[in-house]
Amino acid sequence: MNQDKGAVLITGASTGIGKACALLLDRSGYRVFAGVRQAQAGELLRTEGSERLSPIILDVTDGEKIARAVKTVTEAIGPDQGLTGLINNAGIVVSGPLEFLPINALRLQLEVNVIGLVAVTQAFLPLIRKDRGRIINIGSGSGRIVLPFLGAYCISKFATEAITDAFRRELKSWDIHVSIIAPGTVETPIWEKGYAEADKLMAELSTPAKEFYANTFSTGRKIMEKARRRSIGAEVVAKTIRKALEDRRPKICYVVGADAHMAAISNFLPDRLIDWVLIKVLPKLYSYLK
Repeated sequence: MNQDKGAVLITGASTGIGKACALLLDRSGYRVFAGVRQAQAGELLRTEGSERLSPIILDVTDGEKIARAVKTVTEAIGPDQGLTGLINNAGIVVSGPLEFLPINALRLQLEVNVIGLVAVTQAFLPLIRKDRGRIINIGSGSGRIVLPFLGAYCISKFATEAITDAFRRELKSWDIHVSIIAPGTVETPIWEKGYAEADKLMAELSTPAKEFYANTFSTGRKIMEKARRRSIGAEVVAKTIRKALEDRRPKICYVVGADAHMAAISNFLPDRLIDWVLIKVLPKLYSYLK
């Protein structure tokens, strides 16, 4: 395919949604700059794409690496061109009871998913503005409803919703569209990494903390595992991202997956009803289904 649909930058392209998006947009005729933190991941990605796909080192928590990435992209596309799209995908999952969550773990969650998103967007906006490109943030159904033990992650995704609204309204005068993709449970390595960190946290909790939360945490983990078995593939989300890039009139929010649609409906329900469902109904439902 020899189409030239413009240049896009994707953060967090080593695995999961970011990788699927990089490969799909590459096949679709875009010049893809795929942000990865490790050179080895970049080389692996390069073998799966065309000559249009260029992995670049980009850590969204490192200002110097963000600046170097801007320089790399600017030099590659030339002074007269800009970015057609910026896909803010990089993210991590920090889980555990908020009462005992180490503050450094919470800071890391927000540094990657919130501060990093804003930092990258600020840095690449001159290139976006030059091409009247689009900004697409990867949110989550967890940006609509807070699940027990995923408080830190949900906080970051609620913030992603607010950041998307702010940029969309502030950049409207330049005809720059800002959309958010809100997928439900997606089968990606992010969950395995999150589980490993959560298990480590629970193992390190004090005796009273384990007594408080061990049983409910275990039940919540099992419910999440059951949800993962009904998860959507990263490629489905990647196709939605491409749609957000190409729609003549892009949506403000693209909801992907049945559970994400259910989370969106929760916005119209009383909070006490949601509490009852999450705390009482789901654990009992799991006991019948296992």
